[in-house]
Amino acid sequence: MNRLHINTFTLIIVIVFSVLSVSFDNCTGREGKHWRNNKAAPASILVKKDGGYGGTHHQRHIVSKLAGSSTFNVLDYSAKGDGHADDTKAFEAAWAAACKVEASTIVVPSGSVFLVNPITFSGPNCAPNIVFQLDGKIIAPTSSASWGSGLLQWLDFSKLKGITIKGKGIIDGQGSVWWNDSPTNNPTHETRSSISQYSVESNSGGLPSTKPTALRFYGSNGVTVTGITIQNSPNAHLKFDDCTNIQVFGITVSSPGDSPNTDGIHLQNSQDAVIYNSNLACGDDCVSIQTGCSNIYIHNINCGPGHGISIGGLGRDNTRACVSNVTVRDITLQNTMTGVRIKTWQGGSGFVQGIMFSNIQVSEVKIPIMIDQYYCDKSKCSNETSAVAVSGINYVNIKGTYTEKPVHFACSDNLPCSGVSLDTIQLHSIQESQQLNGPFCWEAYGELKTTTAPPIDCLKTGMPSNTRIQSNPDSC
Repeated sequence: MNRLHINTFTLIIVIVFSVLSVSFDNCTGREGKHWRNNKAAPASILVKKDGGYGGTHHQRHIVSKLAGSSTFNVLDYSAKGDGHADDTKAFEAAWAAACKVEASTIVVPSGSVFLVNPITFSGPNCAPNIVFQLDGKIIAPTSSASWGSGLLQWLDFSKLKGITIKGKGIIDGQGSVWWNDSPTNNPTHETRSSISQYSVESNSGGLPSTKPTALRFYGSNGVTVTGITIQNSPNAHLKFDDCTNIQVFGITVSSPGDSPNTDGIHLQNSQDAVIYNSNLACGDDCVSIQTGCSNIYIHNINCGPGHGISIGGLGRDNTRACVSNVTVRDITLQNTMTGVRIKTWQGGSGFVQGIMFSNIQVSEVKIPIMIDQYYCDKSKCSNETSAVAVSGINYVNIKGTYTEKPVHFACSDNLPCSGVSLDTIQLHSIQESQQLNGPFCWEAYGELKTTTAPPIDCLKTGMPSNTRIQSNPDSC
């Protein structure tokens, strides 16, 4: 390097150091838990504090420019993080910036509570592989003005390629203000007080009847959710709609057992999903698998309270529904309404096939094993002849205690269940001294591969005469 180049390089270093020094001396940082002590410091120790940068906003901005950072902290976009001020615009601005940079990271830092109104983080024009680093807490508004006439979701990620939400943070839907309107729910005083501590205003105006999902992904490929807690959603906690290549692991879902319609994880029209190593407690299905789903693998899940792991209800309002290739294994269910369940409406069409439930441990579960082709959550449902075909359902190594009956197979008269296999089923009444209901079967055909406890002698052997199974997934 010649002398001119050395002098030029030295001059650049001096200028950069001078700018940083002036910034450090003149910029006064906000005091509080979000900011470092505002003392002069070399740039090296400003980098990477909770995924972002320490120092004042101006200092972080300079360092970010010099480093060419792809990290976007919502505090740098005027988020307050006090649990009361509306931080929606700051989240929108941070997302707009991150959206332009491939493999960027948007940071929601720890130690702050961010009030965010309904928001969509949307593609398809965003760069791929964005990471949403959630270490703080995001809370939903409780005022009716924030929801208008009603919305289907609160935090919505739409049409993205490679999107990851990770961290140790919390998404809190503050759902008690919605549940209180439901006659089926009676939250405890403790639950109400813990949820309402950041409420913006009372619900005197009344919230809309449409209750939103807390976190929803739509039309996206390569979705990962890990580490976070989702709690007290007004409706379902985590939903995937029309998504592919999904990974969910290490998450916690938490809402009271009597909170209405609060599914833990809800999948529809989605394929190639793996859900594992998570704790799910809610007021409805811990995992709900709906029409259009295939290649779903669920394992090492703790479920309870809740309604268990469910496929359906499928075929409502005479619709066509198809679900195939689902494996549910190494699951613990405690104090749930059902264990592993398939539910379909009369009048529907399509199929459920290729299902494996294995290594299921149940404790004080009302009905551990259920197929219900007469599912109805209305006050009255009419009898219909058509049905969603149910075939190839395998139950292996299901053990534990029940409180009502061990097995309930209620299959269609016109289209009976077929290919139901039972292997190593050991289910016992929680109160052995009391005679509870035994296994129930109606138009269910299959095979007992081992002896069962209690004996399930109501299962018909062979195949029904009228098995019209549609196995073309493209038909759905």
